[in-house]
Amino acid sequence: MSDRPAESVLCAEDEVVQICQDLIRFDTSNFGDGAGPGERAAAEYTAGLLEEVGLASEIFESAPGRASVVARIEGTDPTASALVVHGHLDVVPAQKQDWSVDPFAAELKDGLIWGRGAVDMKDMDAMVLSVVRELQRTGTRPRRDLVIAMFADEEAGGTYGARWAVDHRPELFDGAKEAISEVGGFSAEIGGQRTYLLQTAEKGLSWLKLTATGRAGHGSQTNSDNAVTRLARAVSRIGDHEWPIELTDTTRRFLDGVTELTGIAFDEDNPEILLKELGTLARFVGATLQNTSNPTVLKAGYKENVIPGHAEARVDVRTLPGQDEQVLEKIKELAGDGVDLAYVHHDVSLETPFEGALVDAMVGAIEAEDPGAKVLPYTLSGGTDNKSLSRLGITGYGFAPLQLPAELDFTGMFHGVDERVPAASLQFGARVLRRLLTTY
Repeated sequence: MSDRPAESVLCAEDEVVQICQDLIRFDTSNFGDGAGPGERAAAEYTAGLLEEVGLASEIFESAPGRASVVARIEGTDPTASALVVHGHLDVVPAQKQDWSVDPFAAELKDGLIWGRGAVDMKDMDAMVLSVVRELQRTGTRPRRDLVIAMFADEEAGGTYGARWAVDHRPELFDGAKEAISEVGGFSAEIGGQRTYLLQTAEKGLSWLKLTATGRAGHGSQTNSDNAVTRLARAVSRIGDHEWPIELTDTTRRFLDGVTELTGIAFDEDNPEILLKELGTLARFVGATLQNTSNPTVLKAGYKENVIPGHAEARVDVRTLPGQDEQVLEKIKELAGDGVDLAYVHHDVSLETPFEGALVDAMVGAIEAEDPGAKVLPYTLSGGTDNKSLSRLGITGYGFAPLQLPAELDFTGMFHGVDERVPAASLQFGARVLRRLLTTY
């Protein structure tokens, strides 16, 4: 089922694959320390695509090379709130030797586009750009203003991207009340039923630096005030801590939906019984059942026979909606005396009900293209630029619609090796987005 325009018009699904490939070929690796190439080249390409069809955009930089692009399409109803449709242009780094293909070549192989960003999130960027170009070519005006934004720096928390835009250019989002972006709207097979996961919640983010101090000295001496030992104990306690299962409203509704599809009830004492019914989704969903705290970096010392007076660790903490403060207090308790905690980056958790006109429109757009499909809300264990936009009162959802083969481990490829997405999935997504943006 499709609302494709006349064949004489170049449609979104005709060019979405090429745009995705073009975007992947821009190496926009974000190392989190400013060492990467930045997003400027990809931003200029994006602005060029919009300018080619008569849509003016603005490129702005928060630092040299850290470029974002924003454009606005005027709607027909000035009383309707604007909708922000946003993506990000940066990607996490890729080690070429680990891949079976060049991660920035964007090969089309076996019907799939391979490359860093194919899943996160140049696929969605391409869908958005292809639909916007079609709207411009056909003179189709949406009901409400659409703010099209492609941000820098999402993979390092948005400091140089969405967060910077919210702090320094909030007028770009005037009139906006809602937003859609990545990591939602994709399909998975649950209980033999193709089911689409619409993201209505995401966990909070706290990247913490732990610092232990002690008495520096010679490595041959007895030292009861060793910073490395103190830090190691703290890191071990934090990493080994078993956080209790606590179901948010979103996760409970998702699990109820899975029970309806599979006939298997969720057991908090043995969650694996139901999780195994989710196949490759199990890791993705399992991380949303509780708070998590994973040590990720250790730094101490400079020579084997020198006991350092200082040791550091980094911990990635993801919090359930509304639990930021109590989780931090528990982390402090686990760290113990002599270990100081500081935020490297901190951002809010989000949760919104699975209801309302936009939710109905997203569900309807999927059902129109895939009749009989099931749509469930879910919580994202990671984070998106919707966190930054929420500071302007904008409610964000994850909706990058993709109809995927049941055997493809899509969620396992986020930040993974050999990232790839089916070309047909992008064409499906372009049709769904076109339907949503022209009807909502």
